[in-house]
Amino acid sequence: MLLAVDTSTNQMGLSLYDGAQVIGELVWRSRHYHTVELAPAVADLFTRSGLKIDATQALGVALGPGSFTSLRVGLAFVKGLALARHLPVIGIPTLDIVAAAQEVRDLPLAAVLQAGRGRLALSWYEAGKNGWQSKGSPQVTTADELAESIQKPTIVCGELTADERQRLARKRVNVVLPSPAACVRRPAVLAELAWERWQAGAQDDAASLAPIYLHLADPIPS
Repeated sequence: MLLAVDTSTNQMGLSLYDGAQVIGELVWRSRHYHTVELAPAVADLFTRSGLKIDATQALGVALGPGSFTSLRVGLAFVKGLALARHLPVIGIPTLDIVAAAQEVRDLPLAAVLQAGRGRLALSWYEAGKNGWQSKGSPQVTTADELAESIQKPTIVCGELTADERQRLARKRVNVVLPSPAACVRRPAVLAELAWERWQAGAQDDAASLAPIYLHLADPIPS
């Protein structure tokens, strides 16, 4: 059984996965109470799933980018659990989770999530033999900057406000926006990605695993 934990942004998520089924999944929006909400939510997920935490064989965790504090909460929890119970840990970049949830099509894909102060964290992907393949490091942008940069049909998915969706939708010819439900960052997808890496023999060092942060010192968008 693999426990997946995602605290990258205000959207938090947990999943239990056994390689064949999603045993349980929780997704909710926190008001910056990650520290007090995470451990009780994990306990509740195990209880609702009829399992004990001793059933955990591996841990998957979202690495960011995202909120500095939110990521630290999730990483600290997973590291503590891994070191105390001698469990393997598999870290997955958060925007890879966003991209992996989308059907692979012969179009470029921009995966985004909230980076605070009107900014978006952005990673570009292209279709490959084994799903979406990253095309570089995450960067910081805004909805308007992203819309202006898109000159051909492109999928834009992830964490977007209503206003940001409207701004992007103005470029109807080129911006392909999946529905809000299809853009939810699902911890079950994180669990699948982490499980695949774990089964392939890959894992990360719990002590040195670090979150992915972006430089956000640019001027605040007006």
